[in-house]
This record gives sequence, structure tokens and C-alpha cells, in this order.
Amino acid sequence: MCELLAMSANVPTDIVFSFTGLIERGGNTGPHVDGWGIAFYEGKGNRIFKDVSPSSASHIAQVIKTYPIKSEAVISHIRQANRGGNSLENTHPFNRVLWGRNWCYAHNGQLSDYVEVIAVKRIFPVGETDSELAFCWILEQVLNKFGETEPDDYLAVYRYIATLADEVRRLGLFNMIISDGLHLMSFCGNNLCYITRRAPFGKATLKDTDVTIDFQKETTPNDIVTVIATRPLTKNEEWHILKPGDWKLFKLGELVATGETVTVDVNL
Repeated sequence: MCELLAMSANVPTDIVFSFTGLIERGGNTGPHVDGWGIAFYEGKGNRIFKDVSPSSASHIAQVIKTYPIKSEAVISHIRQANRGGNSLENTHPFNRVLWGRNWCYAHNGQLSDYVEVIAVKRIFPVGETDSELAFCWILEQVLNKFGETEPDDYLAVYRYIATLADEVRRLGLFNMIISDGLHLMSFCGNNLCYITRRAPFGKATLKDTDVTIDFQKETTPNDIVTVIATRPLTKNEEWHILKPGDWKLFKLGELVATGETVTVDVNL
């Protein structure tokens, strides 16, 4: 299966430390060799880098690892393909525009018997993956419910997205990260965890490579940084482990909403 990584922060922050641990799982300490991608939000814009090479051997990944792009929201993914070939159009994260915002998404898992169940009529996938189709279906359902005008209540939008994610979870394994650039949501199908770092900051050591960082030297006392991952990336910190059906909504590093999904009828 694939692995996910995301970050929400209250100040522009680089994700070099966590990304360094993740990319080792793309061919060195893990089997995720079918490409990788990462998206950095800068205001309403985002930079997306993708490569079909294993992340541990990718020249582009090495550039990202050594070039500290600072962002308040990041989504990354390393792929072990199960639906669709190894190509850029099938590589996460995926991006669509809704209400004048770039919505970015990545998925870990595999769906079955899904083509007719999550059929789309307005927002279409570019590639062949179940992941991208699910993303298009979720955004289409959101658009159908909330309309063409951007709503004032984004919490209501994300609560609805949580119910949609739970509907998709009926079709197989579905771990998801989705963001509009300001908010960032994680939905757990079976494996997701997160950690929020704030003052007083300490040292952290990666599990997958011999790298240690002293966050005290890299931050200010006001910084708040939340990192979400499929599996804990560090071996000397306490990560919060999500249960299947749990979802968390972050904004500028802070947890602003959480819940356990209750499946509703969305006319599947």
C-alpha cells in the first residue's frame, strides 16, 4: 500500500525533516516504488512536484529534501501501485479547483467494485486510479450540496466530506488527506497518525534513517506544526494513532474539529 504525509502549520515551515524519513520508504525501508509526489501551498497557489521514480532514488526528491520550501500546508504521497500504471497522471497528490481554491488530495488504500458506485458527471479523473475517481466524486458531491458559491461555513463542508469518505470506505481501504490550502483534513481507514509540535520544542530522530533534529533551534516559541503520516516517522516522540473512521480537521497547525463518521445516505 501507499503512504501519506501531510503538514499544517501556523507559520511557513519546511517539511524537509519528515520528508527525508518518508522518501526512504520509497524503495529503501519500504516497497513503495511506483512514484511519489508532494504539494506545497503558498497562499491560494500551490507547487506540485511528481516523479514516477521511487522516491529514494529520485533526483527531484533529493532537490526537495535539500531545498527547504516553506509552506503552511503540505500533502505528500509515495505510491505502491494497485490501480493504474506507473505514470504521472496516476501519481498523487491530485489537484482540482473549487470555489476559486486549489483542492489537493492523496489516498492510501484500494477500492473494489467502485466504478458504478462513485460515478461522476461533472468532475472527471485524468488518470486511471480509484484514488483520483474517489477525489472527483467527493468534490462533485460537495458541489452538488453546497452549490457554485463558496460557503461561509467550511466546517460544515468538511463534516460532509467526512461522511462522503465514510461512504467510500464501504468500498475498501480508504485513508485520505485533503486540503483547500487553509484547512487540512485526515480521514483514517486503517492507518493514520499525527503529532502536533509546539513549545517547548525538543529533539526528534527519524525511524528510517539516522537523522536527528533539534526543533528548539529551528523554531520560535509561537510556532505550531502538525505532521500527519501513515505510520510514525520518529522513534522518540509520542504520535496520536487514529482509529478507523476517525477524522481530524486542522487549520494553521491547530486541531479545529474531530469526529467519528456516521454513515449517511448520499444517494450512492
